[in-house]
Amino acid sequence: MGSHGFSNHNNGQQQRLGITEPISLGGPTEYDVIKTRELEKIVKIWVKTISRGKGLNEELVQEANAKIFTFGSYRLGVHGPGADIDILCVGPRYASRDEDFFGELHKMLSEMTEVTELHPVPDAHVPVMRLKLNGVSIDLLYAKLSLWVIPENLDISQESILQNADEQTVRSLNGCRVTDQVLRLVPNIQENFRTTLKCMKFWAKHRGVYSNVTGFLGGINWALLVALICQLFPNAVPNMLVSRFFRVYTKWRWPNPVMLCGIEEGSLGLQVWDPRRHPKDRSHLMPIITPAYPCMNSSYNVSSSTLRIIMKEFQRGNEICEAMEANKADWDTLFEPHPFFEAYKNYLQIDISAENADDLRKWKGWVESRLRHLTLKIERHTYDMLQCHPHPGDFPDKSRPYHCSYFMGLQRKQGVPLSGAQKFDIRPTVEEFKHSVNMYTLWKPGMDVHVSHVKRDSIPSFVFPGAVRPSHPSKVTWHSKRSSELSTFGHAHAEESEEGKVFVLGGNGDRKRKVGEDSVDTLRSSKSLASLSPCSREVDEDGNPDSIGSCWYEKCDDSEMNGSGEEQGEKPDLEDGEKVAIEKIKCGPCDSLAQHVFSEEPDELTPPLLTEMPPP
Repeated sequence: MGSHGFSNHNNGQQQRLGITEPISLGGPTEYDVIKTRELEKIVKIWVKTISRGKGLNEELVQEANAKIFTFGSYRLGVHGPGADIDILCVGPRYASRDEDFFGELHKMLSEMTEVTELHPVPDAHVPVMRLKLNGVSIDLLYAKLSLWVIPENLDISQESILQNADEQTVRSLNGCRVTDQVLRLVPNIQENFRTTLKCMKFWAKHRGVYSNVTGFLGGINWALLVALICQLFPNAVPNMLVSRFFRVYTKWRWPNPVMLCGIEEGSLGLQVWDPRRHPKDRSHLMPIITPAYPCMNSSYNVSSSTLRIIMKEFQRGNEICEAMEANKADWDTLFEPHPFFEAYKNYLQIDISAENADDLRKWKGWVESRLRHLTLKIERHTYDMLQCHPHPGDFPDKSRPYHCSYFMGLQRKQGVPLSGAQKFDIRPTVEEFKHSVNMYTLWKPGMDVHVSHVKRDSIPSFVFPGAVRPSHPSKVTWHSKRSSELSTFGHAHAEESEEGKVFVLGGNGDRKRKVGEDSVDTLRSSKSLASLSPCSREVDEDGNPDSIGSCWYEKCDDSEMNGSGEEQGEKPDLEDGEKVAIEKIKCGPCDSLAQHVFSEEPDELTPPLLTEMPPP
């Protein structure tokens, strides 16, 4: 599955787990486990039922079997209470996806009283059946193998498992295969990796950058980013790994890829990520490559706007970690919630409604999956002059049943001078978005969507904690403190103060429809480590933001960030696993962090890591 780099000690030496030398040598509940076992019993009954129904001989009926495999956060051991469990069902060659999985199995589940919120999504990039089994949220995928009988000891990590598999099966299998590869390639899984990943996921949710569906990063993306840091610093403790995470990725030169191992072509001829051969791969802005064959880009959803926001948050995290060196900041500062509704003067408000709770759940999932396309269209139609910041959560309006809202911050690209009374007329773009949303195949009367432009002072009160609008800005944040200390931040605030003059949904300005040909960076070898460059606040926005490459798994995760109660300085309650992880991170005092993290290897980010990749 690729070359291996440093990990566990073996006769005084370390096994290599990654593709690069380390830079420095300096869980689920029992209830969840029970429910996954119950689901396995259900799918075993299902496959025997269909084997009889298809008239197979008695021997095959007796041997009929299906297996389930967990993956994602649950399999990695960083699954929190209430979060979805990702499960793959593997069935034999005669159990089809459409007729048997989404047909017969769906019917069986719909007749079970312990199953609720059953929602099949057969047309998704990775077909999925969402359900709750006795209150446990499950995303169920299906893979049909070429085997007549599925053995109990089936090993899905073998490349041969992909033989004669269709595209949907390959994508479905890749979730499990990627998770297993991460567990193999990362040192100190139990302690350092899991603790660090829990903290980074908690940080990402607080800072509003945890959501694959809206163009940020999802669970597998964060796992792969943390995994590489653990490879580079195999003996580091979690607080050092968090610090190094921000330091490394602040300096990362995107679109150079993050890879845990080399990309292998394999023997089955399946397409792997390779920008030298595949035009779509060249447009990916923040490639984070999955380590299992066939290697794919797991972060294809990232746009120029969301990349800019992610990099800004990485920079903030790095500055705070550096401030800890001088005892000018603490860990609480790092985890401050992002004040989204104070950050901009102009917002788009996307209101959706339906006739009942079930319709709203389906409608919300569909609209949410289209929001990133609205971001991409606005970027494209304004030549990236109007930047978008989508909030990764929805906000229910309790005064209106079966209604919720999404929000998107808007601002002119920094560094671009104002030209008179120029305005951005994005009405045609919004109408195009609404038209695409209303093409939903399961649309019903009552499913409505409305998009409006709102100023910061007009943001509805239901987005705030307790539905009470704060009478004054939230407490002093790291950004506001830095702004008052560093004059270099002054121009940004001056520009933000003029935002309200230039953004409208109306106006007589001409809409720019032509898409310019974006330049593409020199293609680099996909088998080399992504190089690092000196820190920069400017993010390269080259590439076509409207191009969507292939991905290993696509889903709309409503639980990724609820939205309510996570803004304006009010932090959500920590889950038990997060509490433990945060305490472990905080266990070392800031002066200890300064001694053991920042001053050990001042020159470790040097060639060859800073060397440009050669062109192919």
